[in-house]
Amino acid sequence: MPGLARKIIVCAAIDGLIIQPLSSKGQKPHLPIRVKYGDASISNVARAQVPDLKPEASFEAFGVIGLVTVSRLSYLITITRRQQVAQILGYPIYVATEVAITPCSSQADAEKSVKETSLQLRRDLQQDLSDDQSSSGDEADTRQKPVDEADDVIEENAGAKSNSRRSSFVEDVIRKKGSYGRFAQRWFSRSGWTIDQQRNMGLSVSPTLPPSNPSISSLTEGAGEQVEDVKPLVSSLLPKLLRTLHVLFGTSQSFYFSYDVDITRSFKQSASLFDGGAPACAHVDSVFFWNHNIIQPFVAAGQDAVSLPVMQGFIGQRSFLMDSQPPQKDETAPDSHELYTLSPTGSMPSSPPNEKTLEAVELRPTEKSYLLTLISRRSTKRGGLRYLRRGVDEGGFTANFVETEQILSPSVWNQESRIYSFLQIRGSIPLFFTQTPFSMKPAPVMLHATETNFQACKKHFERLVRIYGKTQVVNLVEKHGIEAPLGAQFEKSVQRLREEAGYEQQVSFEWFDFHRACRGMKFENVSILLLKLKDKLEELGCTIWEGGVVRQEQQGVIRTNCMDCLDRTNVCQSSFARHILDSHLRQEGFDVSAQMDQTASWFNTLWADNGDAISKQYASTAAMKGDYTRTRKRDYRGALNDLGLSLTRFYNGMVNDYFSQATIDFLLGNVTATVFDEFEADMMTKDPAVSVLKLREQAVELCQRRVVADETEEFHGGWVLISPSTTGTVKSWPMEEVVLLLTDAALYLCRLDWESDKVSSFERVELSTLTHIKFGTYITSTMSPSHMDEAKNVGFVVSYEPDKSHVKRTNTRTLSSHEDLKQSADDKDAKDASHAATLIGLMSGRPAPSQVRKIAFKAPYTSSSTVIIGSGPQQTEMQQVVAICTEIERLAAERQPRKLGESRESIVQKDDIISLEEAKRNTGLLEQLGHSIKRLVWA
Repeated sequence: MPGLARKIIVCAAIDGLIIQPLSSKGQKPHLPIRVKYGDASISNVARAQVPDLKPEASFEAFGVIGLVTVSRLSYLITITRRQQVAQILGYPIYVATEVAITPCSSQADAEKSVKETSLQLRRDLQQDLSDDQSSSGDEADTRQKPVDEADDVIEENAGAKSNSRRSSFVEDVIRKKGSYGRFAQRWFSRSGWTIDQQRNMGLSVSPTLPPSNPSISSLTEGAGEQVEDVKPLVSSLLPKLLRTLHVLFGTSQSFYFSYDVDITRSFKQSASLFDGGAPACAHVDSVFFWNHNIIQPFVAAGQDAVSLPVMQGFIGQRSFLMDSQPPQKDETAPDSHELYTLSPTGSMPSSPPNEKTLEAVELRPTEKSYLLTLISRRSTKRGGLRYLRRGVDEGGFTANFVETEQILSPSVWNQESRIYSFLQIRGSIPLFFTQTPFSMKPAPVMLHATETNFQACKKHFERLVRIYGKTQVVNLVEKHGIEAPLGAQFEKSVQRLREEAGYEQQVSFEWFDFHRACRGMKFENVSILLLKLKDKLEELGCTIWEGGVVRQEQQGVIRTNCMDCLDRTNVCQSSFARHILDSHLRQEGFDVSAQMDQTASWFNTLWADNGDAISKQYASTAAMKGDYTRTRKRDYRGALNDLGLSLTRFYNGMVNDYFSQATIDFLLGNVTATVFDEFEADMMTKDPAVSVLKLREQAVELCQRRVVADETEEFHGGWVLISPSTTGTVKSWPMEEVVLLLTDAALYLCRLDWESDKVSSFERVELSTLTHIKFGTYITSTMSPSHMDEAKNVGFVVSYEPDKSHVKRTNTRTLSSHEDLKQSADDKDAKDASHAATLIGLMSGRPAPSQVRKIAFKAPYTSSSTVIIGSGPQQTEMQQVVAICTEIERLAAERQPRKLGESRESIVQKDDIISLEEAKRNTGLLEQLGHSIKRLVWA
């Protein structure tokens, strides 16, 4: 089945969901496929097995996004509505505007969902046709409808109404996302902006929102009842997961696809179409292939016809006229010299260009029509949301990395066309840092050591130079204030890279303090930056095709970043792109300054739509400073708009982003389904880009180098465990990760500053002083099922009698001589305490009491969602605890001499440290209330 299917039909059969590819004429091929119930395995079925279907027993879709399986419940995600947003090389490009989520775990659920989806699609179609007929006299109906093949007319009409206009940020927050609730509605009023005000500011007018998928609620009714051994988690978080999937792939309108063109690759990489003999999923760039993980069941089964790769980002297109001899008065040219417009969010007055539409426009001999296409590709590497994915990972991939390509071409594509392509990139600062979402303007906190940061930064730029060539860094963060230290460290890392790694010619750095330069809303001062980089832009150039041959290649790329890589970045990137566009048009023989339409409002709107799309995908709101990008003007209304967006981002960061981030990581294959267990337990998610195993290994190595001073001590092992923050207790808040080192002479309890990779303190306990080791159930919380699992929550307590050899030292981050003085003071205090205890014993006539101390350790969960799959079998928590206790006892026995013939009793005993019943009794009302509030907000 070569090529991608334009349409598929989904229906429920006796033993599975049938996915039937349809040809352009609607004929059934000889080999459909089937998704079985239960385990959701993919298989082939003969055509004879496909039943005769009633109209409501199936529905047509435009492609399969993938198969999602959680706790043995599987759901098929298909595109049911789409909208054409552009055409490249004459082939249509679409955005998904609605998806169907169909359960695959029982026939009853599948049939019910398929029927509801079919009926809803028919109702939408009837409503759209009715609206078209009622508005037949309007100017909008004189436009030709966007079609790519004869049998797509109905489906395209069905998607036109609900997506004909781009929604405002208010509706996006309150209604389209559907998860902000009454709290957000208090902040925003849907009638806050009138239509005239929005148009004056360049904002798009809000449409009537499309109806939500009616099958989402029905999918979750009785979820898990048809399948045994389904975890309780499913019943609590499954509805939220399904709603998140529906918003992400459907109503967000952020996923794009093509049946013919590889939109994941730039023209510089490959100006080719999909090869009919090669699977599309094998052809696309994996960095921008967003459903690569959930589409794998179909790829593995060889079902290339329905394996549709989708890309997240933005695709918009505009057509405009240029005149080599422009008239003095705009009497004959179309309004604003714009033939038609296309954007993924709507506001489309007409169809993409083709022979008929161009013939309908009468051009003067000196006029020529062009297409400007803007494509932004969001990377799947370190993909996610604003404050939860910042900086760089160990592989050198940065958060919110976006490749943006601006393509200038004639309106009619052909082999002789001259095509210009200009690439820019954006991405977070390639250093390890984090910011809290619980602040309007949080200060960035640097993580890890300087060398660790430099190595990650080096990997990042090595990749950029390998892919794009020379890289010009444009750093837009503040030179003063909370952003300054991070920007300074970035500059130092690039400078070191240029000096030590031989990248002096390949990587350049320009720091432009955007806020300081544009103070007072004078965003036109961005021209200062453009003037500085004008020569660099011309040096890097662009890629030019002519006659199907590459005549010139772009020699490098501009890499722009601010803190979020959204608002300031988009303003500057649009400025660079406008300069390049003017340069390309001059090469075509047109004087831009002589044109009637010099404001190019369509160009500003195109880039503003791009900024809004990227911002919604990373920060869940439209971009700030969008009024300037659209109109090149800034006033108080834009400032008020930005204030509303700031409040919305703040709300999202606190409430919605944690679960959405867990869903994104799961869909991308960065974590296993265990991530939802972890979210249920802690209402938080870990960063899978940082290998937990590797981080723990590095922590053990660091502590061994810094803490074990006696080189004669033989090192026997090190572990990262969980311990109370206060020594001598078995439960305190918070519990923290510590490093336990074991040598042939002593135990070392090391507490780390994990953010700076430094040992903050350590305690040395001689093995000869150990008196008892107890291991068993260790429950410190009863707030979730995983916290109360007695098999997973285990630990041990080491009891010892300190003597003169006992050492406890704190890193004061001062000179070593001062540390030695501190240690001497600690030793003196210990001697004074021992002397005082001895005097008490003598005065009372009895020996001094034995001071038995305890250190408690809890084993971390071995089955983590971030553990690399295929890394080998993992020890259970109890196995790990038993192994550590056994090794400590063996080495302690060698340090505690006994008399000849004397038997030695084991110092290890199995007993509960904190039992489940005791933990329940000790759980306070305040702790329960706090967790209930967190669950209400986040889950």
